[in-house]
Amino acid sequence: MRLLLLLDAAVEPVGDDSEAPPGAAGVVRAQVRLQKLDFWVRNPDYLANELLNDFERDPESPGLVGEAERILTEEEPDLRRFPMLRHRFGAFEHLDNALAVLVERGLARKRHRLGGGTRIIQHNYYLLDRGRMTAVGLVAEAPALAWYVERTRLVVNLVDGLGGSQIKQRQYLQRDYADTPIGSYIPGITDQVRARLTKIREAHALGTSSTEAS
Repeated sequence: MRLLLLLDAAVEPVGDDSEAPPGAAGVVRAQVRLQKLDFWVRNPDYLANELLNDFERDPESPGLVGEAERILTEEEPDLRRFPMLRHRFGAFEHLDNALAVLVERGLARKRHRLGGGTRIIQHNYYLLDRGRMTAVGLVAEAPALAWYVERTRLVVNLVDGLGGSQIKQRQYLQRDYADTPIGSYIPGITDQVRARLTKIREAHALGTSSTEAS
């Protein structure tokens, strides 16, 4: 379910992709991109931290601090967290089992790009038309799933225009993530993000007060 809704939010147009299966509604090119997007869906504290990063890069961006605060206030890091293991290239989980369910039901397909004979150089994930219709139907039947729709869209918008390798590099800037031993679960950073949010709120309030006084 989560993977289906993530695909629905993340796919881009197929264009002239000759490898696209019939009925493809869109494609996520490269496994690394899908894995890194999934990490932020499954780890709200890291997502909140990234929202604060974006705010500090562009303080005029509307809603970033408020969205990070909402994630923490609603206890999402405790209630929504679904840990991922740290592998050689960051957060990773084998997608084949979850994808097999979607493939079996005619909702998605996975194709390989080969280079140098039989060497796989890229995995492409296709959402089929039936998968898109199913994603819409899921939310209509179970409104509680709307959280996943909103969250996957937020994550995709956060990295608009970035490739999978760029997202990976961005996630490695968080030391707790980068320093996690290979084969271990990436730890939460909720307390750190709460402290950072408090400092940003205090600094913003101080700046506002100074402006008003002048």
